[in-house]
Amino acid sequence: MRLEQADISSLFSNTQIPDIFFSEYLSGANGDFVKVYLYMLFLSKYDKDIKVNDLSKKLVLPLKTIQDAVKYWEEQGVITKKNTGYIINSLQEIELHKLYKPKTALSVEQLQKSQENQQRAKAIEHINNKYFSGLMPTTWYPDIELWFKKYNFDEEVMIALFGYCFDRSALHKAYIQRVAEAWFKNNIKTFNDLDNYYEKQEKVKMIANTISKKLGLHRALSEYEYGYVEKWTIDFAYSFDVIEIALKKTTSKANPNFDYLNKLLSDWHDRGFKTPTEIQNFLTEMKQKNRNVQKLEKSTGYSKYDQREYDNLNSLYANLNY
Repeated sequence: MRLEQADISSLFSNTQIPDIFFSEYLSGANGDFVKVYLYMLFLSKYDKDIKVNDLSKKLVLPLKTIQDAVKYWEEQGVITKKNTGYIINSLQEIELHKLYKPKTALSVEQLQKSQENQQRAKAIEHINNKYFSGLMPTTWYPDIELWFKKYNFDEEVMIALFGYCFDRSALHKAYIQRVAEAWFKNNIKTFNDLDNYYEKQEKVKMIANTISKKLGLHRALSEYEYGYVEKWTIDFAYSFDVIEIALKKTTSKANPNFDYLNKLLSDWHDRGFKTPTEIQNFLTEMKQKNRNVQKLEKSTGYSKYDQREYDNLNSLYANLNY
């Protein structure tokens, strides 16, 4: 694998790393990948030939890690594959191209100066000063403008978005984009929308923790289990008083699980039940129905349980602990 760069006249020269690497690439890259890139950058000054196996031994990294790192930097456009090896590209040129391209797209739809534009400019400047210490790379500006257009966030939500990611030490574009998508899917546009979303999420978190304790799980819920709790709490608008009724009905089950809980709660929601009283009355009726069935079986001498035909409802509530 041959690595090439612009002509280097002195063997004892320094290996220069452009600032754009630290502001645009460092936070999103795996530590081992950074290690591979820096060594490749060093070797490229001397137009060196090096095999992947030798690179693996030199850096004390598994061969697959070297291969994954090379693939990663190639996908980022930082290096370019040639027949004889790779070229280490200029990061400044890459970012200049990114900066030029979106600004060209925006200039076609450029609006007249307005109060909205001025407010957005102030919001972006606030983000720059608070989360980048006034050193936000210029490539972020058109991205923020495009996020404003794509998600229709107001200025306070955009600032809160950066604050959320900053607090999680994840202030890079890929993560910000994922969070923005999640907020957009939850119809967040104004700060009031965001406040309501946080309130709902806090309620879900509290109920999830309580469910985990009630079931004796001694662990945090999985992503899918947590999704069920969000469904019951937000979509069904059920309080823990209702969910607890379902939890108590699992005591007769050898292996109670969230699928079974979801079937119970979904059935109650489909029936339009909203309060614990409505559900308890329904369960009492189901209890009496099951007793009548058992009494009829006893009087007729028909007790072959496995031959009875149950519909989905009877299967759900059969042998339920009341």
